[in-house]
Amino acid sequence: MTVRVLLVDDQALFREALAVLLGVHADIDVVGEAGDGAEALTRVAAEAPDVVLMDLRMPVLDGITATRRLRVEHPGVRVIALTTFDDDEDVFAALRAGAVGYLLKDVSSARLVEAVLAAARGESVLQPSVAAKVVARIAALPPEPIASRPQPLVVPLSDRELEVVRLLADGRSNREIAAALFLAEGTVKNHVTNVLGKLGARDRTQAALRARALGLLA
Repeated sequence: MTVRVLLVDDQALFREALAVLLGVHADIDVVGEAGDGAEALTRVAAEAPDVVLMDLRMPVLDGITATRRLRVEHPGVRVIALTTFDDDEDVFAALRAGAVGYLLKDVSSARLVEAVLAAARGESVLQPSVAAKVVARIAALPPEPIASRPQPLVVPLSDRELEVVRLLADGRSNREIAAALFLAEGTVKNHVTNVLGKLGARDRTQAALRARALGLLA
């Protein structure tokens, strides 16, 4: 299935370059562009994209506000923040607004394509530095009362699945995990699916957080 993508950025040259980069992939269809958040809302309603690549700092309507409105008005659309900045304020504001991913503009083309496809599949995609911020924020939270702590897994993770979830929690893509563990990418995808099922997680970010809560990342 072809993934429909909308590009939102106030720099026309960057949008054009991004459209060319993504347009060479048969499984991605760039259906439109927008120069600010307000225009993005209009284009989403008209073009019905699956994934929106959203800059954060734009005139008229910023990307965080636009993402928050998209979550309400078009909950099926997956937003990936694509920005120059990774300070804590921007990262957590975007994730709270409903973004399923956060990437920096210096990301490789292969990683960006993989992120778009992963978001369309319902997965979360985070820059490694951003994933580290999320894990650090969770680790800094006060411990939960014993009664409310997650129970041990009914079906424990295998040693290989533990290796996969630890790399996943570092923000590694399936391709990067495959390279680190000397596995086929398809094998890693199967391991990730098993990990999500055993942890009862809907996506990679939730799996990483639940694994940390269970003490599996030590």
